[in-house]
Amino acid sequence: MEPAALHVVRHGQGRPVVVLHGAGVDHREPEACFEPILGQVDRLRRVYPDLPGMGRSPAPESLRSSDDVLHLMLDFVHAECGREPFLLLGHSWGAYLAREMAARAPEQVAGLALVCPVLTGDHDVPEHRVVAGPGGLGDAVFRDYFVVQTPEMLERYKRFVAPSAELVDEAAMERIGENWGLSLAAVPYPGPTLVVAGRLDSTVGYAGAVELLGVHPRATLAVVDDAGHALPHEQPELLGALIRQWLARVAP
Repeated sequence: MEPAALHVVRHGQGRPVVVLHGAGVDHREPEACFEPILGQVDRLRRVYPDLPGMGRSPAPESLRSSDDVLHLMLDFVHAECGREPFLLLGHSWGAYLAREMAARAPEQVAGLALVCPVLTGDHDVPEHRVVAGPGGLGDAVFRDYFVVQTPEMLERYKRFVAPSAELVDEAAMERIGENWGLSLAAVPYPGPTLVVAGRLDSTVGYAGAVELLGVHPRATLAVVDDAGHALPHEQPELLGALIRQWLARVAP
């Protein structure tokens, strides 16, 4: 598959920041969460691709593992950015991919931000617990994803998450899911890194994110209370402050 086959939405001019969404959605979810933050920063070109098999990006039979997706996304950023330094930001599975992409191109990746990252290994996850809202709103996916279950969060889910889920190529995701683990680089990314986890994330937990402090020498870590796997929706102000501080650490 050629990188040009990927559907991409771009905003702005300047240094590229490539934003990768999680599994089962498309670019619309991170665009809704991160564009209000990144769009306020001067001289950033925000790049939101649909990962293969999601949104409007196809997933041919040749894509059969997370490693295949990783190699495709490395080809994509090289085609998109040339030799120009770029930033990587990912949520969930997108963070899993972004972390390995940065490890394989550390000389070109100027900064890495991981939000609720999927990680290898077994880690305990907290029990799902609603911290705000009346409960009983929305469908089962909403109730399992959000710990802040207010009408405002339900509206965000209906606008930015549920429509994305309708475009998932389930057969492709099943193929890739059979070989979900990535082949990890020997040396993790050494540059400016931000790791943000939800203390109530019952999907991936936060223990693995804490462990990243030991392998990323320039990492800032935040474990956010009253936030789950939908942290970008649930805690936008705090996430915005953390991302702006990360951007300030990235060399111009």
